Amino acid sequence: MEQDRNINLGEIVRQGRVALRLTLRELSAMSGVSSSHLGRIERGERFPSGSVLRKIASPLGFEEDEIFTLAGYLSPHPSGIGEGHPHYGGRELDPFAARMLAQEPIEVQRAVIGILSILKSIATSMTKGSR
Repeated sequence: MEQDRNINLGEIVRQGRVALRLTLRELSAMSGVSSSHLGRIERGERFPSGSVLRKIASPLGFEEDEIFTLAGYLSPHPSGIGEGHPHYGGRELDPFAARMLAQEPIEVQRAVIGILSILKSIATSMTKGSR
């Protein structure tokens, strides 16, 4: 199970990097994390520490809470929420989508949140590029 978590997060990191058209060396230069360590994370050979996640979050277009949730350090269901719907990026998900997502295993929830984060990152970079 631990290996699955490593691979899932590694794949999310890789997909985010590729979506932004960054090489491992470019991400390394932006984050201060060695490209060899980033490669091991992407391949699922290593699980990043909290400090590494903080360093790679911004260059990959993630908010810290998003990447910490994907890594399993934070719950996808914040406590104290009135309706109990999952949140994404500080905003509540559509109630229907939240109900459907809540029925899925945590690995699927993380993957969906990862995909949403990547799409958000792409949309943000496209908006910045068109200015």
